[in-house]
Amino acid sequence: MRKSLRCLAMCLIAGLASIAAFAQTITIKGTVRNAGTKQTVPAVSVTIKGTSVGTYTDENGNFSFTTTQKAPFTLVVSSINFETQEVAVSDPSASIEVSIVATSALGQEVVVAATRSAQRALDAPVTIERLGGANLRAIAAPNYYDAITNLKGVDMHTASLTFRTVTTRGFVSSGNTRLNQLIDGMDNMAPGLNFAVGNILGVTELDVDNIELLSGASSALYGSGGMNGTLLINSKNPFKYQGLSFNLKQGVMHTDGKQRNASPYYDWTIRWAKNHKDKWAFKINAQFLKANDWQADDISNVQRNNVLSKIVPGNRQTDPNYDGVNVYGDETSANMFQVTQSVQESYRAGIAVASGGAIPNIVTTLNGLIPSNATPAQINTILSTAFGSNATLLSTVNQLFPFYWGLRNNLVPNQNVSRTGYNERDLVDYNTLNFKFNAGFHYKITPGIEASWNTFWGAGTTVYTGADRYSLRNFKMAQHKLEVRHKNWFVRGYTTQENAGEAYNATVLGRLMQESFKNSNIWYPTYIGNYIGYKLNVLGAG
Repeated sequence: MRKSLRCLAMCLIAGLASIAAFAQTITIKGTVRNAGTKQTVPAVSVTIKGTSVGTYTDENGNFSFTTTQKAPFTLVVSSINFETQEVAVSDPSASIEVSIVATSALGQEVVVAATRSAQRALDAPVTIERLGGANLRAIAAPNYYDAITNLKGVDMHTASLTFRTVTTRGFVSSGNTRLNQLIDGMDNMAPGLNFAVGNILGVTELDVDNIELLSGASSALYGSGGMNGTLLINSKNPFKYQGLSFNLKQGVMHTDGKQRNASPYYDWTIRWAKNHKDKWAFKINAQFLKANDWQADDISNVQRNNVLSKIVPGNRQTDPNYDGVNVYGDETSANMFQVTQSVQESYRAGIAVASGGAIPNIVTTLNGLIPSNATPAQINTILSTAFGSNATLLSTVNQLFPFYWGLRNNLVPNQNVSRTGYNERDLVDYNTLNFKFNAGFHYKITPGIEASWNTFWGAGTTVYTGADRYSLRNFKMAQHKLEVRHKNWFVRGYTTQENAGEAYNATVLGRLMQESFKNSNIWYPTYIGNYIGYKLNVLGAG
């Protein structure tokens, strides 16, 4: 009996061992290089022929995946711009070195044009410019967004370090409402601004896969906002691009010392992506930028109107209606003669009501009482005699008199006067700060259908130049996207959320600060009263 049990146990152990051996997994590792340059090639597809088992090479051209398939088998190595190559594997434990050959044939690219049909690139009604990963790494530019200026037909409007606007077809403007910017298929327009916010929110430096620009009208493809074109920025898929990478950029700004002392520039980026058994993958990205932006310090006198403005001579000391380009609050302007007339009319109507109609027009009354050549002493005597019995009325007439006398003797010029403004450097926050965080989770429902959730979040402080100067302080914006994609179709839903934070318009702030100090309804009469008093003193002194 005991022998039988021992024999049965040994059979079970042998069976389990054979099953384990049968299901044993092996790890395939190797490196893919360019046969011509001997450099490693990232994002190359490596699969076992006849199956979907495989992976993509990382940034260093390395690949590694596990399989239960027994050797020998064949690996299929393929990538865009390279010839597909098959490699026979007989010893899975050995590291595999693959050299792929770059293709030089001119392909017949097709685009989806306004006709919604496939056409050759040369026949397409829109021009498509493209920047791939290799191009982005090779271009000498501070960041990938600046590299867009190298594309044909592109003008870049730079409002500040982090706020740039792409413009095509010659319509240079800040905050282009006629160009779409899509990040992974999401419209990057800020709801509160009604245009894309440049590089404040979006893909981090290390997560950019490629950039495509349709510089012609693309309304039929991407909506009515694409009159000037559409900019497509696509991020890296974590199934293809894996591993941990970081990028540190530092520099020194304002070395000439004209606006401020030299200050540091920081731009740090990190990315981590991992693929688990080619079933699900994730990626996490973060980027931090900090610097002191340039200051707008143009104090030239500008003459504004509703259509065009022009620079005119003068400054605060020589032009009473001075309006500096980068001076805010001096846009508040009033005509001295008109204000004086308004003040006199206000007193006239008030006195008529207060006197019960006994003095219907104080101006006419004063004209009849006071001769044109009366001295200040004679004027005081006449006013005291006429209105001294009513102290309140006498006080009111004394307040009116400088304006009345100035108008009667043509002492008030027909001259516009502006309020004293504030220099931009005293109002705008130039401490540029930008933090971006992206995260994505991708899951393959089947080998050909992939579901993904991606989040893009950005915050910071910057300066925007449009019709005015805007300080975007503690600005926040987020986009969240859920997508299911097949090579022939996709379903996508996303939301955009914005928080303007403590953003403000520099001109409005300057004018509100002036009004808070002293309301213009008080400031202008005070100014004109002092002006007339000065003129009377000058005339009295001969």
